[in-house]
Amino acid sequence: MQRYALIYILVISIIDQLCKQVILVYVFNPPRIIEVCSFLNIVPVLNTGISFGLLSSGSHLSRWLLVFISMILVLALFIWLIRSNYALIIFGLTIVISGAVSNIIDRIIYGAVIDFLDFHIAGVHWPAFNFSDSLIVLGVIILFYDGFFVSARKLR
Repeated sequence: MQRYALIYILVISIIDQLCKQVILVYVFNPPRIIEVCSFLNIVPVLNTGISFGLLSSGSHLSRWLLVFISMILVLALFIWLIRSNYALIIFGLTIVISGAVSNIIDRIIYGAVIDFLDFHIAGVHWPAFNFSDSLIVLGVIILFYDGFFVSARKLR
């Protein structure tokens, strides 16, 4: 699996970018909200910050600072991936890196991450996010699971 990780990262990032292109065409131009079901809307959001809109000054400097920091983190995660021998860690890192790479591409091209998934319950909205964000969260959960449960069993 490790030998194919780079291919998976590229394919997943390309698919995510294609999905975002569809969203840009059909949701951002003109901006509109599409109600998918009672708890999900597709909305146009350009997130210049990080999680939950933090650090969203929108300045040119913060944009490139976030790109730089993200690239350093991706490089560190990729080194971890290359050195890992465990399938679960390799899988988790592959999807985290895929999501991060796609969001870096957004920042470079658009100056912001394209978010469009708006979940809500009883009028309370979760901050809009995208598939890349979902991959990052899922990958981090997998890495935590491995660290707390799988690796702990290996130490016994």
